[in-house]
Amino acid sequence: MTDTFDTFQPVNRPTPAEPLRGLTVLVVEDSRFASEALRLMCLHSGARVRRADCLRSAERHLSTYRPSVTIVDLVLPDGSGLDLIGRLDGRVPRLPVILATSGDPGMESAARDAGAQGFLAKPLDDLYTFQRTVIGALPGHARPGRFEVKATAIEPDPATLREDLAIAGRTLRTATPGPEADYVAQFLAGLGRSTADRDLEEAAASLRGLPLGQAAERLEKLRGLVVARLRAGQVGARL
Repeated sequence: MTDTFDTFQPVNRPTPAEPLRGLTVLVVEDSRFASEALRLMCLHSGARVRRADCLRSAERHLSTYRPSVTIVDLVLPDGSGLDLIGRLDGRVPRLPVILATSGDPGMESAARDAGAQGFLAKPLDDLYTFQRTVIGALPGHARPGRFEVKATAIEPDPATLREDLAIAGRTLRTATPGPEADYVAQFLAGLGRSTADRDLEEAAASLRGLPLGQAAERLEKLRGLVVARLRAGQVGARL
């Protein structure tokens, strides 16, 4: 897709039931659970969706096509989503819609300063908020006249949660206090928030700013919580 293509001239026009029909959404999100929630909301809204799980993958996608909407998680395994948002905001021509998502609502201001036009706070389970945020960021001529949100439960496949936990558990097995541990702790804090797992969220968030010795102890506790959840889910993952 070239930059001269009119992103908002879809083959299928939006309808009240599918107000995002004809749009393509790129989701830049490392969590399979959060990505699945966004995928379901896109499908319920009529949009097509692609996913990139890191900055490098996102850049590959963006080098070959121009999405109507780009949703960027702010904590990614190979860097900051804020940096990606800043680069996308500076592109000429600019991508039509850039949104941010995070499990930390306090990051909204930084995301908007970087160039995001909207912010989706995790958990991602409210179809109306999703549609309203996307539509509110669209150019005026591309907004549907009205939209009707059905009572639709957004319930990601539990297998995506188990996959996220298994990946985090393998990382924690060898992680020491530092950037890698900080990343996985932020990842798990967001996952805990998305799944209403308060113990996991608090244990992961408690690692921030700790002295080296205390951080090592908290890492081991966090790994124990992850292992316990995997075993409770009868996941065959070696950790």
